[in-house]
Amino acid sequence: MAGGSPPSASASPPGLSARLWALPPVLALGVVFLYPLALVVQESLAPGAYAGVFASDAFREALATTVWLAVGATAGCLVLGFVLALVIAFVPFPGGRAVAKFIDVFLSFPSFLITLALLFLYGTVGIANGLWTDVTGAAEGPLRFLATPWGVLLAEITYFTPFVMRPLLAAFSQLDTAQLEVASSLGARPARIVRQVILPEALPALAAGGSVVLVMCLNEFGIVLFTGAKGVTTLPMLVYGKAILESDYPAACVVAVVNIAISVGLYALYRVVSRRVGAQR
Repeated sequence: MAGGSPPSASASPPGLSARLWALPPVLALGVVFLYPLALVVQESLAPGAYAGVFASDAFREALATTVWLAVGATAGCLVLGFVLALVIAFVPFPGGRAVAKFIDVFLSFPSFLITLALLFLYGTVGIANGLWTDVTGAAEGPLRFLATPWGVLLAEITYFTPFVMRPLLAAFSQLDTAQLEVASSLGARPARIVRQVILPEALPALAAGGSVVLVMCLNEFGIVLFTGAKGVTTLPMLVYGKAILESDYPAACVVAVVNIAISVGLYALYRVVSRRVGAQR
């Protein structure tokens, strides 16, 4: 009989094998992440849990502290990261490539390691205070800011700035240097070149790095804990206190759900803004 053989009745529908291959990772994701998350949400729905947490001064103070630290650290990282990335990308100096590669390594460091380094330098018994007491003979040094919100802010800016620099360096590597040469030949000063040529090209990278830093600062726990700033309570620290110190699991789950909602909401906002910016470019 002429023609090709008829398709087998037992042949799988198109795409069925792909869906079967996707089933194991989806199940693993559900067991490892979605199921524990569902348990947290379920525990937070205990009678009066949300009302009790929202009415507490501790929650409102922790929310305000978390937001201003995250926003302040993000702003500091954007400014410092942009300046440092400019220097590394456009100012030739010995070891520039090594510094750029070190940034990739720095991203793998745990946050508490940076905090410990700052404690060794600026802590109450750190190097700076030790030099002060040696020179002046005073009983103790003047530097005590690490145990304050400003110390937490400094530690977060120090740790998270490379997360802004990395996408900026990638964006600068794609920048057409001919634009810079033309602008310079027309008499534009370096500040004007940065403002009118480099900055517009860097905006998507700044948005990407800044959004990552903002979300990570909202959820940062190790830096606040290791600085020993007793008067600084963020939402993650409040979760720790409610769950571990007070054994108030419904309240801890409520705070955790709020923290997750803020983080997911900001990420969704970033996705919407980035799509609109990409459509306009």
